[in-house]
Amino acid sequence: MEIRQLKTFWTLASTRSFSRTAEVLNYVPSTVTMQIKALEEELGVKLLDRLGKSVVLTDAGQQLLPYANKILNDVEEARYVSSQSGELTGTVIIGADEVLCTYRLPALLRLFRERYPHVRLLFRPLSSDNLKQSLREGNVDVVFMLDEPVISTDLHTEILLDEPFLMVVSPEHPLATRSTLSIEDFNREQILLSEKGCSYWTFFYRTLLRKGADSLTELEFNSVEAIKQCTMVGLGIALLPEMAIKGEMERGELIALPWDLSEIRFATQMLWHQEKWISPSMSVFIELARSVLK
Repeated sequence: MEIRQLKTFWTLASTRSFSRTAEVLNYVPSTVTMQIKALEEELGVKLLDRLGKSVVLTDAGQQLLPYANKILNDVEEARYVSSQSGELTGTVIIGADEVLCTYRLPALLRLFRERYPHVRLLFRPLSSDNLKQSLREGNVDVVFMLDEPVISTDLHTEILLDEPFLMVVSPEHPLATRSTLSIEDFNREQILLSEKGCSYWTFFYRTLLRKGADSLTELEFNSVEAIKQCTMVGLGIALLPEMAIKGEMERGELIALPWDLSEIRFATQMLWHQEKWISPSMSVFIELARSVLK
């Protein structure tokens, strides 16, 4: 049994795809097939089934997976201990949505680089609807999401920080001076939205349309910064995370509307695949993220 065979098996268990495994490991697909076949022949069991384009672990594969994870982790630790410099090495690939890229992660990334300069840190900005899929396909090790609490059977999710949101307008907006609002006040207003499929977009329509708002017009953006700037010049109403508009609120460039947002909870969350091999470099990154962001 070879270490590379176990790594191929573990990666295949994460991606559930021979082609994706080959891409992640920089192999040709036939190499993945050959290594899995050799591992199955040595163990004398079938480790997986192909169902169309998908891969499903057999009972034997499910039993082997935690042992493969432990062996790979032990190998990585041994390489670290036996290295001449004694420095932690390896690669950690992370992903996050635009808001967290801009407002939460820079301090974490800078501190990690200072403490672990020999770890290769790769960052991939991803849209909200691609974050969980990237974990399932093995493209990233850890992702950070700003969303409602995620419940998943195959992903480990950890809430780091509750994030308050505010419904805001420019100081010149007709609603800016109101002390109370009714749902009719939103009729014929223009709503500035982030990309559809994002939880913010869902929230607007769940809280406004459900309560009876009528004749809303929407303007969609793929950048929170663009929404913020357009709101400040009076283009419409926006729902934005408080962390993204703290400075503008303090300077009076944006005004929070008196609208109850308590029925929904948004949070900065850290996720990784439950079957993911947690290397020493990934482990210290997770622990540092907890200490910095919690």
